[in-house]
Amino acid sequence: MRVAGLMRQRVRILALTSTPARAPVLRSQGITPVVGNLDTPGTLRRLAGVATRVVHLAPPQGNGWTDVRTLALVRALRLRSRPASVVYGSTSGVYGDCAGDWVAETRTVHAQTARGQRRVDAEARMRFWGLAAGTRVSILRIPGIYAADREGGTPRARLLKAVPVLREEDDVYTNHIQADDLARACCLALWRGAAQRVYNVNDDSCLKMGDYFDLAADLYGLPRPPRIARDGAAEQLPLMLLSFINESRRMLNGRMKEELRLRLIHPTVHSGLR
Repeated sequence: MRVAGLMRQRVRILALTSTPARAPVLRSQGITPVVGNLDTPGTLRRLAGVATRVVHLAPPQGNGWTDVRTLALVRALRLRSRPASVVYGSTSGVYGDCAGDWVAETRTVHAQTARGQRRVDAEARMRFWGLAAGTRVSILRIPGIYAADREGGTPRARLLKAVPVLREEDDVYTNHIQADDLARACCLALWRGAAQRVYNVNDDSCLKMGDYFDLAADLYGLPRPPRIARDGAAEQLPLMLLSFINESRRMLNGRMKEELRLRLIHPTVHSGLR
């Protein structure tokens, strides 16, 4: 069954929004807005018993070790009848640094940042709740998302700023997924995802970070970024970027292809960036 066939089964799509002004935009797309805020648990009660299938892509709050937003959502959903399936969008950062190894979903998580640890906490909460509620919960571990129509969704802005990348001998492997392929993975997981199952959701690219930016620069007709040694990175890169260059892994996506039966529209960044 194709994604379009799956989606024809739905009766109504609801979207939680914390911004009432977005309601008209959502309605114009055939979506019923539900005003609520994951940071204000009392506003989430209207979700209970309404959603039969849930996609939860909201990031955790910016501090602490616990994802209080996911905790608030779980508490709201368990007030009444439970959804048949839930998809939670996690991050590949839960694996931590893997020294460039190939990484399957069976690898033990080893988050090395507070940001990654909050995702580990959210995954555990979702899976535990799914077991207790009898709900199929699929965990999607998502790397870098890119898309031309997504804010900051391409390397162009960074290339225009000539932000350095690591030299080849110091560089790290990075993983990607095009936004449309990610959306299709979320949809398929709602129907095909196994209970409390983890899926790496990434394309087939196998590139180091510097090679990715070189490729993008060539496609956009821009200068390639300067290369620097790791020893000097702390003085030249923002703190957020430093956290990414300290982790290297190559994610395996066989489970996504075999169990969700997702056929990538953009199997590599070579086609996706074009």
